[in-house]
Amino acid sequence: MRFYNKPYILAAVLLLTSLSLAARPQSDSTQIKRLQIIYDEVKKEFAPDGRTAWFKLEHNDRNEYVLETTEKPAAKSFQDKLIAEGLDLPLTLSLLPDTTLGEQRYGLVNLSVVNLRSTPRHSGELATQALLGTPLDILKKSGGYYLVRTPDAYLAWLDPAAISLKTYKEMEEWRQQERLIFTADYGHGFTAANDKSQRVSDLVMGNILVKTGKSKGYYQVSYPDGRRAYISTSQVTEYASWLKKAQPRPEKVIEIAKTMLGVPYLWGGTSIKGVDCSGFTKTSFFMNGLIIPRDASQQVLVGEPIEILKDNELDIDLALKNLQPGDLLFFAGGKNQAPNARVTHVALYLGEGSFIHSAGTVRINSIRKEAANYDDFQSRTIVAARRYAGQIGQAGLTALSASSGY
Repeated sequence: MRFYNKPYILAAVLLLTSLSLAARPQSDSTQIKRLQIIYDEVKKEFAPDGRTAWFKLEHNDRNEYVLETTEKPAAKSFQDKLIAEGLDLPLTLSLLPDTTLGEQRYGLVNLSVVNLRSTPRHSGELATQALLGTPLDILKKSGGYYLVRTPDAYLAWLDPAAISLKTYKEMEEWRQQERLIFTADYGHGFTAANDKSQRVSDLVMGNILVKTGKSKGYYQVSYPDGRRAYISTSQVTEYASWLKKAQPRPEKVIEIAKTMLGVPYLWGGTSIKGVDCSGFTKTSFFMNGLIIPRDASQQVLVGEPIEILKDNELDIDLALKNLQPGDLLFFAGGKNQAPNARVTHVALYLGEGSFIHSAGTVRINSIRKEAANYDDFQSRTIVAARRYAGQIGQAGLTALSASSGY
C-alpha cells in the first residue's frame, strides 16, 4: 500500500448479541471452528505475509471477536464469507488506521536510527530499523507504542520518543521543503557552527533533515520534532540534487556496499551502526535511490531470475557465466534438510565469483573453491539469484523519486 493513501474507515459491527459464548448451545463450537477456517482462508489469500499486511482476529473480555486489518479487500472478503455462512457470532470488524488517531496518521523518524520491534514493548524482538527523516504511516497505538508502516511496507512497533507525529498537510509541507541527506558514514549535529559546540544528536548515512540556512561551512538544519542544529557541509548533500543523480547502477550499489566493510552484523539492523544481511543490501540500494523489500525472503521474490543452479545445486561455471556485478545471491540455511527451505541470507555479487555480505561482519567471500576467501557453507546453500538492474518500477522495486512518502 502506498503512502498518503487516505485511510478507509470501516467499523462494521456484525451480528452482535447479548448472549455470552459460554451460554450458547454446544453447536456454537461448530460456528467458532468455521470462523477460524474462514479467517485462515482470507488470511492466506489477502494477507499471507504478516510483515507487510496486518490481519488479526482476537477474542476480547466481553466475549466478542475483533478482526483488525490493514487490507480493505481482506475485510470485505471476510465479511462476505461470514454473511454467506450465516454465522451468528459477536464480531467487530475494523480497518486500520485506527480512527482514534485523529488527523495525525503519519510521522517522521526523530532519531538517527530507531528500533522497530515485533511487539509493542522494549523487550520485543528487533524487527527492523528506520533512519532519521523516514516517513511512516501510523496505524494504531497500543501499550504506549505505535504500529507503523515503513516505506518498504514493513509493519512493526515504534517507541513514541522515536517519532514525530504529523498530519497529512504537515507531511506535504515537509516534502516541499528544501532538505539535506547525510552522506557521510557517521557524524553529529551541533548547537553552533563549529564541532566544539554541544552536540544535538548523532547522524548516520541516509538521515534526512530540513535545510534552514548556511553559515561558515555548516548548514543549519531542523529535525522533525523542531530541534535545530548545524552540520558540516562536507557531510551532507542537497536532497533534491542527490535524488536526481541517484541511480541504482551496479557499480554505484557496490561502491556503497564496500563502504560498510567491517560493520558488525546486527539482527534487524539497517544502518552503518550495524546491519543484518538484508539490511545491508537494502541500505546499499537505498543510498542509490531504490527502495527494495526488507527481508531476504522478500527480496528473492522480486527482480529478474538468473540461472545459476543445475540439478538444484550451484553450478559454478553457469554462475560465473550468467551473474553480473550488482546481482543478488540468495541462500537457504536449511537447504540440506528440506527441498524448499526458506531463504535466510542474501549477498551482493561483485564479479569473478566474489560476493559481499553481512555475516558476523560485512565481508567479502567467494564461491570459487580455489579462492583464499572461499565460503564453503554459503556456497553450498545458494538457492537463487536475482537482478534488480532494469527492473525498477515492478512491484517491490520502487524508485525513491517515485515514492509518495518521500
